[in-house]
Amino acid sequence: MSTAYQDLTREVSRNLTPLRTHNPDVMHGFGALSKAALAPGALDEKTKELIAMAIGVANRCDACLGFHAKALVRLGATPEEFREMLGVAVYMGGGPSLMYAANALAAYDEFRKAAEAA
Repeated sequence: MSTAYQDLTREVSRNLTPLRTHNPDVMHGFGALSKAALAPGALDEKTKELIAMAIGVANRCDACLGFHAKALVRLGATPEEFREMLGVAVYMGGGPSLMYAANALAAYDEFRKAAEAA
């Protein structure tokens, strides 16, 4: 079962291939930054991914919704945790974030249903 956010996430990953080839140091650096930022510390990885999703909503980043929804499903975020995070994202981003919160919920639901079907 594949739908919009799964397709978008795959497409963005494919579109990043030239950057991986032609800008390997930049991509390696970004990967290292991501790994370091999400490493468990005072906050666990799931909490950090919830923060990342909230920022993705507030900044209206479609690809962020897919990548972070996929990670949150993998990390076991509950629908209740996800919806509560969306409330904070809307608070921080106002009306435009409210519209993106609906898209973020669609991305999370899509990956959650795919994981349940697998």
